[in-house]
Amino acid sequence: MQDSHLYEYAVIRVVPRVEREEFLNIGIILFCKRAKFIKVLYHINDAKIQALSVDFDVEQLHCNLTSLEKIAIGAKDGGPIGQMEIPERFRWLTAIRSSAIQTSRPHPGLCQDLDKTVQRLFEEMVL
Repeated sequence: MQDSHLYEYAVIRVVPRVEREEFLNIGIILFCKRAKFIKVLYHINDAKIQALSVDFDVEQLHCNLTSLEKIAIGAKDGGPIGQMEIPERFRWLTAIRSSAIQTSRPHPGLCQDLDKTVQRLFEEMVL
């Protein structure tokens, strides 16, 4: 029998017009300290975002999410935050912001398979 993994996840949201506080779920960040696991999955539906704000810069959103992904995986071009330990990267990625990209509060869970769990959460919360 596999060990259970205690994990945390947060939903990535895009808020095209911050003053209106409307958002779309566009991704998931899942983190497990013991397994040294962190993964970001996202999907951008340009049409839905444009329906909330025709002036929203979707190209910039793509660039910003690519940067978040680089930070999460600790890529060399992820900047100084990408070089932090995994727990610190997760905390930075899920810090409260009032910008166009926000995350939910982190939620805990237990699972046997982290890859399957992040995929299931992505399908349930985003797709």
